[in-house]
Amino acid sequence: MVDNTLSAEIGMRIQKLPSQLINQIAAGEVIERPASVVKELLENSLDAGATDIEVELEQGGIKLIRVRDNGCGIERDDMVNALERHATSKIQNLEDLERVGTLGFRGEALPSIASVSQLRLISRPENSDHGWVLPGTPEGIASGPQPASHPPGTTIEVCDLFFNVPARRKFLRTEKTEFQHIDNIVKRIALSWPGVEIRLRHNQRPVDHIKSAADREQMERRVASICGSGFIEQCLYVENSVSGLKLSGWLGLPTFSRSQTDMQFFFVNRRMVRDKLVGHAVRQAYQDVLYHGRQPAFVLFLDMDPAMVDVNAHPAKHEVRFRESRLVHDFLFKTLQQALAGTQAGKTVTPIHRMEKAFSSTADRQPFQPGLNMREVAAAYTAFYSPGDAGHSLSEQSVSPASSAVREKPESAQDTTSDCFPPLGYALAQLHGIYILAQNAGGLVLVDMHAAHERITYEKLKAAYVGHSVQTQPLLVPETVLVSTLEADLAETHISRFKDYGIELERIGPEQLRILQTPLLLSHADAVQLVRDMLADLASWGDSRRMSDAADAILATMACHASIRAGRLLTLAEMNALLREMEQTERSGQCNHGRPTWVQLSIQQLDKLFMRGQ
Repeated sequence: MVDNTLSAEIGMRIQKLPSQLINQIAAGEVIERPASVVKELLENSLDAGATDIEVELEQGGIKLIRVRDNGCGIERDDMVNALERHATSKIQNLEDLERVGTLGFRGEALPSIASVSQLRLISRPENSDHGWVLPGTPEGIASGPQPASHPPGTTIEVCDLFFNVPARRKFLRTEKTEFQHIDNIVKRIALSWPGVEIRLRHNQRPVDHIKSAADREQMERRVASICGSGFIEQCLYVENSVSGLKLSGWLGLPTFSRSQTDMQFFFVNRRMVRDKLVGHAVRQAYQDVLYHGRQPAFVLFLDMDPAMVDVNAHPAKHEVRFRESRLVHDFLFKTLQQALAGTQAGKTVTPIHRMEKAFSSTADRQPFQPGLNMREVAAAYTAFYSPGDAGHSLSEQSVSPASSAVREKPESAQDTTSDCFPPLGYALAQLHGIYILAQNAGGLVLVDMHAAHERITYEKLKAAYVGHSVQTQPLLVPETVLVSTLEADLAETHISRFKDYGIELERIGPEQLRILQTPLLLSHADAVQLVRDMLADLASWGDSRRMSDAADAILATMACHASIRAGRLLTLAEMNALLREMEQTERSGQCNHGRPTWVQLSIQQLDKLFMRGQ
């Protein structure tokens, strides 16, 4: 039986849609909720050069959204055009579109908002004696702008959102939820535009006043007010520039992780984005130091030539496309990995900036500790590795003790003043065969000896594995991999890259590859699945770390078994040798599983515990 309704639809003539319906369809792409309106209006204010913006809301923005700014304003003759679709002052030709330098550019926001609300536009250019008001209705547009009293800048009022689209109102949440979404938008804008002062009011009550930041110190206070003081106290400041790319901002330490991605702010040319490529690079950078299931926290800014990024990839501009995606991915990964690799116990190092935590690093002038003999230290640390341990079997160089970090001085040079303590101080005792207690300039240091030694051993194993190059073994029976033509072409293009990782491939057909050899370390791994995964990574990101990740997983297991166990009693010399090695080892602030290896209790914290001075 033929569906008469479907037949009628098929037989309908093609006709042009009414302008109001076109605007409402466009609104469905960019206006999801009140927060979407606030985002579009704030971006217009910023593009207008505003340095002072006030956002006023009622009922979570459903009843009223009013955004007032001190920007350049809109000329009287342009106000009607501002409410027309595809009308904008931000692009005029294809060249402008290919290197967009503004936040907004489509020319759809205001007409789309006006089609689903009661909109009122008031504006006064700097060179005008008074402002002009224009209701965003057909009647208002027909009558044209009317004189109005208004300071230089623009005010846009949006009342009764979705009043004429009842179905859309049903999808809105509670007033509290909708306001929270708006508050998040305001905070993101505040992070990316430090020179702009923003005030937020809700139901006629002040909610937030974010003052402008003129320097880094003020910006850090601004970040702390938005992300919390705990974040800014436990983060690295990163700044690096390569090949026209500049990355700066704050990177949360692995110990300051989250259960969700609520504190991940990434901006491209000051535009907030959530990009898969960026997320992949960040996850890889944190891979060795983040506890499983946890999410990193960061506020990062990537600046680049606007021509190298396509911001026209999503109607709401949440996503972007990088023209040199592999370059961007590698730059982000290497910069962040280098910053995190500098998190040695006792200090924090970034590519260009050192942020000391709780005490000063004195690696170049560490004092002689009474009773600590150089030979004793070397023997003590070497004793950590029994003859059968994986760490010992690699090479003498890979397990060399860190005795060079403690310099022997004559008895007269003994000095235990606070300025001469090494970062993790000197061991005092061992607790229950699990924790090392040490005294440093800041107070008391507690070290999880197994977690700390596991990281040290792991880093030594990785260095030895890379330093001795990848050892390979030929397969007695070469394995055949069935792939698509595109994947086979990709493998053929990157044949040398696979060989660098220890995998020898050859193409034996349009959709067939043959694996001839694999790394010795991964002799028990599924070589076919590994090749498939690497091809998927190469197709998505232009690079793959599957080989190194698989090798690291095995080395991490070896490090766990080769490290000292809880319950083993250590001498003072052994404990101090471990502390010195921690100070010289990358990422030694966390074990291989992302757990902290040490904590600091300051004198002030200890005094508070015992109520001293109260």
